[in-house]
Amino acid sequence: MDHGSPRAILLKDYTPPAYRIDTVDLRFDLRDDAAEVRAVLVMHRNPDHPGGPQPLVLDGQRMELVSVALDGTPLGPDAYVLTANDLTIAQVPDRFTLETVVRIKPQENTALEGLYMSSGTYCTQCEAEGFRRITYFIDRPDVMARYTTTIEADAQRFPVLLSNGNLVDRGTADSGRHWARWEDPFPKPCYLFALVAGALVCVEDSFRTASGRDVALKIYVEPGNEDKVGHAMTSLKKSMAWDEAVFGLEYDLDIFNIVAVGDFNMGAMENKSLNVFNTKYVLAKPETATDGDFLGIESVVAHEYFHNWTGNRVTCRDWFQLSLKEGLTVFRDQEFSADMNSRGVKRIGDVQGLRTVQFTEDAGAMAHPVRPDSYVEINNFYTPTVYSKGAEVIRMMHTLLGKEGFRRGMDLYFQRHDGQAVTCDDFAAAMADAGGIDLTRFKLWYSQAGTPVVDATGSYDAAAGTYRLTLRQTVPPTPRQPTKEPMVIPVVTALLGPDGAALPLRLEGEAEAAGTERVLVLDRAEQVFTFTGITARPVPSLLRGFSAPVTLRTDLTSADLTFLMAHDSDPFNRWEAGQTLATQLLLRLVEDVQAGRPLSLPQSFIDAVAAVLADAPSDPAFGAQALVLPSESYLGTRMAVIDPDAIHTAREFARRTLARALKNRWLATYRAHSVDDGAFSVDAAAIGRRALKNICLAYLMADPDDGEALGLCLGQFHGARAMTDVIAALQFLAASPAPERADAIAAFYERWKDEPLVVDKWFMVQATAPRGDALAVVRGLLDHPAFSIRNPNKVYALIGAFPGGNPVAFHDRGGAGYAFLADQILRIDPMNPQVAARLMGPFSRLKRYDAERQAQMIAQLERIIATPGLSPDVFEVASKSLEAAQKG
Repeated sequence: MDHGSPRAILLKDYTPPAYRIDTVDLRFDLRDDAAEVRAVLVMHRNPDHPGGPQPLVLDGQRMELVSVALDGTPLGPDAYVLTANDLTIAQVPDRFTLETVVRIKPQENTALEGLYMSSGTYCTQCEAEGFRRITYFIDRPDVMARYTTTIEADAQRFPVLLSNGNLVDRGTADSGRHWARWEDPFPKPCYLFALVAGALVCVEDSFRTASGRDVALKIYVEPGNEDKVGHAMTSLKKSMAWDEAVFGLEYDLDIFNIVAVGDFNMGAMENKSLNVFNTKYVLAKPETATDGDFLGIESVVAHEYFHNWTGNRVTCRDWFQLSLKEGLTVFRDQEFSADMNSRGVKRIGDVQGLRTVQFTEDAGAMAHPVRPDSYVEINNFYTPTVYSKGAEVIRMMHTLLGKEGFRRGMDLYFQRHDGQAVTCDDFAAAMADAGGIDLTRFKLWYSQAGTPVVDATGSYDAAAGTYRLTLRQTVPPTPRQPTKEPMVIPVVTALLGPDGAALPLRLEGEAEAAGTERVLVLDRAEQVFTFTGITARPVPSLLRGFSAPVTLRTDLTSADLTFLMAHDSDPFNRWEAGQTLATQLLLRLVEDVQAGRPLSLPQSFIDAVAAVLADAPSDPAFGAQALVLPSESYLGTRMAVIDPDAIHTAREFARRTLARALKNRWLATYRAHSVDDGAFSVDAAAIGRRALKNICLAYLMADPDDGEALGLCLGQFHGARAMTDVIAALQFLAASPAPERADAIAAFYERWKDEPLVVDKWFMVQATAPRGDALAVVRGLLDHPAFSIRNPNKVYALIGAFPGGNPVAFHDRGGAGYAFLADQILRIDPMNPQVAARLMGPFSRLKRYDAERQAQMIAQLERIIATPGLSPDVFEVASKSLEAAQKG
């Protein structure tokens, strides 16, 4: 495949489709050797398409065309042009019916796009462009149609036959076969089509909507997994009730199906009424799933359900608008999870993920706006920027409009656009009209890449009783966007008085104070906000709740940060103050490591951690978050040139020092939260207690010479009943030099070898254990009988986890980690380009490292690009990474 000049798709080139499809009648005949797909499309010429009559061009890949008929008349090969990517018919009437028959081979589909098989079950993944691997079609999201789907298969091997919508008929066929017909009453784009056929078992429940309709809820899993779906079902029912209560959105069909499959490129897919899920986001019970798994299931189930309105009923006009549905729905699932659990802890976790992953993406070769202006392969833009930063854009609108204004905007959005394929501009227009505000400049968040930096300085004038806050913003250059305009940045602000209470806020020129918290809108390069009536020097609490996805730099002193840690009523900012203190200290330690100076931890910092630990039992979930030092990945984002070795040395020194200095306190807190009352719960309080206990054990195990800690860890590993505690202990053991580590690793596998999702955890623990032999361990596990290079979960758990979870080993000076990753990418690419491209991330950030490491990564990128037959997915990431390096 020649990648000399791959074709880029440009947002500015969008035109409406030349043809629209009214109805789709699909008939699947599933056989051992192949599947035959008959598609009857009722179509018409689109009067909104610019220009004159156009040929009919249908997308289609990797299938055998059996026949084509136009209005019942078969077409010979001279009546159409067939290529590897499309079927073109030069002459068609204004209205017509097209019938095609194709053969496909799902059993050979390792890319897991279109129709494929997972452990003997037929299933589909059509987003973004998988439907073109099922039948010839206009595969774009702004072509919406009503679907009827008939599936025929062997009745014994595939007793369950599912598709979108409602089951309208079923029956038997010859030779022990049967069929089912499904009808979806709502127009949808083809990316929301779904089909499942397999020997699955169903767990059923129901939900009564606000209007009194009963909805049948069904979760289909492989036999033997029925006892692991209770949490997913509960999460679904909670999601349905929450969407009615918060947004007035009721489910619109009488059945909602979820199917869990083991081979899936993504987390889940929101196909209308038939959601297909990766098993990791459905299956859970205390013995096999961690608290993080339970929370992840709750979040992802909610996310896919919420798509029924924000993505399905109103969908994207084109794939550049992907954040229209994903950013909005991530915001909705974040709000749902915050309401179900601890809002402050949820916000902290979301921001940690944003900073670690999305901020890193913004600083790399693949930096792109929330709404990209071009792409070569759309699968490469299912990114943290589109999802997580897109959610932050929605959150900023929520902040600017307020809760009630945002709800009015949502109502207006659905009123205007239900049943349509629209754009991010349409959403912003609904919000602006409902809120009575101008969002024109705010929409720069959709078109400009990069993480803005906000510098805040304050000065207090005691004589005048004023506090003057100066905010300045800069937006750094990113690939293909060297210069930026100032953004609209909502900075939620409070001022704390000497007693820690928030002061009434009155801006200069105002007659009276308007509450103790204000949304300051920074929309220029520099602005000054003067507060009056301030009788003592305040400590500012800025960007409360992380009100904008920016890097905030302040002139706050260590004493100010300590004060905020103790008094700020905003949970995020209370946590952030401690993280800022720790980051400053750790970066100084990094400099000491690089300079060869002796390392020491100030007693003031040890005392601050001791104070947080003493207060942690009052709110264990928050306390657990507050006690975790900034990650090595995050520390890297704060350095001009990332030094993985120095960062790891500095952070481990701090952990070990805190372990020894506060040993008795760690022990006391650990023991106080290790009482087993016999009941397991995944409520916020129980999750918080387990989190605090395991943070204490992590610190104790940071001292390799502490035999008492090792005994506690081994006791927890062998005696705990909840997977949260078992896997935490295994993680600490795997990173330790203790001779018992090997036995623990072996014992864990022997205990859980028949549970694929638990084995994934076992792979990940070993891939991320910071040991000198880490790369050799990962290489060896590639040959383990439980590992499959064709299974995305396994690949992400072992190969994908290694670079970010083990930066010292991956960035080893010899370059072996880079060569290893490139080898695996080239091995996977012919089978599954999506997975291969997702493994490319570490190479896209090469400019953040020293010249020696950059040269080694560039060499691997050049090797990748020179490989014959490379997919567009991998080529796009590799070429952009090299382009960014060469421009540097």
